[in-house]
Amino acid sequence: MTASITAPADDRPPPARFAFDRHTWKEIAHLLGNLPVALFGFVYVTVTITTSAGLAVTVVGLPLLALALMGARLLGRAERARARALLGVRIDEPSPLPGRGSDDGLIVTVWSRLKDPVAWRTVLYSIIRLPWGVVTFTVMTVGLFVLWPVLPFIARGLSNADRAMVRGLLSPSDELERRIAELESDRGIVVDTAAADLRRIERDLHDGAQARLVALAMGLGLAKEKLLEDPDAAAAMVDEAHGEVKLALQELRDLARGIHPAVLTDRGLDAALSAVASRCTAPVTVTVDLDERPAAAIEGIAYFTVSELLQNVSKHAHATRASVDVWR
Repeated sequence: MTASITAPADDRPPPARFAFDRHTWKEIAHLLGNLPVALFGFVYVTVTITTSAGLAVTVVGLPLLALALMGARLLGRAERARARALLGVRIDEPSPLPGRGSDDGLIVTVWSRLKDPVAWRTVLYSIIRLPWGVVTFTVMTVGLFVLWPVLPFIARGLSNADRAMVRGLLSPSDELERRIAELESDRGIVVDTAAADLRRIERDLHDGAQARLVALAMGLGLAKEKLLEDPDAAAAMVDEAHGEVKLALQELRDLARGIHPAVLTDRGLDAALSAVASRCTAPVTVTVDLDERPAAAIEGIAYFTVSELLQNVSKHAHATRASVDVWR
């Protein structure tokens, strides 16, 4: 899945009023619930983190700490859900860590959980929330009986502080999430490209060389039957089969060139694109202005992209000319 970062610019509630509307009651409910939720989070964090840190000198210490941080992640998810429901904070979930199906070993998995920034920020959030929960619960409890005329404004101020804490400590890291999204997108592109290349190779083999080789085998079979009855006709069939062999070999060379063009590896992008352009039905001008050769993967992407585009020009465009310009 791809994680998106949503700007919290449009999730502000309407201005506070003296009247108690649904936004005010949600904020009051959130502030009153801060104390029990913060108490549970504080106890969990202090007990699990302290215990696992104390056992860090043993074999089970670090795995227990990793499990404790996974639980902290769940606490953060619950707090984000509570903030979304009661405070209307628009905040996305961080990208999940690799699960049990990952190919990584146990040590790599434990280490990835130990250095999880989302879990550690949730630990910090749980620690600082206990005194804040005491403050909000006390103010709201007293305010409901004594300060109720101005309670909506007090609730709004305290809720805004809660919103800031949730966004600051429980929101995804912009740079990290952007990098993860880019890597997931690149991986999807690579997989799709590889699948498309396999389908293209299978289609070219089936429609081109394979069909020609089948016809060649049938022609040679007929020539074998006529070898004794009509040697001249058999010789003509053999000559025709020889021509089919040449065409089949040419198609196989073209297919191999499409899989991995040797000219691209040996002479670079300029020569490879010039070779592709020479096979186009329309005159093609190739201009390559590169100070140095790019990475092999970039060269391959450029080569196959230009090859596909020029094939479309030859088949569909009815163009009188085309040009290929390459620069960095």
